[in-house]
Amino acid sequence: MFLKGKTAIITGSTSGIGLEYAKVFAAEGASVVINGFGDAAAIETERAKLEAASGAKALYDAADMTKPEEIAAMVKRCHDELGGPDIIVNNAASSMSPRLRISRPTSSKRSSRSTSIRPGT
Repeated sequence: MFLKGKTAIITGSTSGIGLEYAKVFAAEGASVVINGFGDAAAIETERAKLEAASGAKALYDAADMTKPEEIAAMVKRCHDELGGPDIIVNNAASSMSPRLRISRPTSSKRSSRSTSIRPGT
């Protein structure tokens, strides 16, 4: 197990891509802290599966990633209960608007590609 003895915090990991990251880390032996929102029973089910997969600890922390004091408390909890963290995956996302406007530079002489995504109106 490549990550045995390591600890990972994965934000936005109660479902989707974040949960898949947590599964991969756990399968490689890492202790994990999952974070996000959702149904408490479903989150506990996934947390228990992660712990069983890794043979290491898996914790859930509901810290809101828009609140620095909650983020700091989550990292401290990870350190106090699991050690580390050795790995942090910042996967949490939020949506400011259900509609987004995507714009691309119009210059034909672009030195690099860039795309700007911002709330639509």
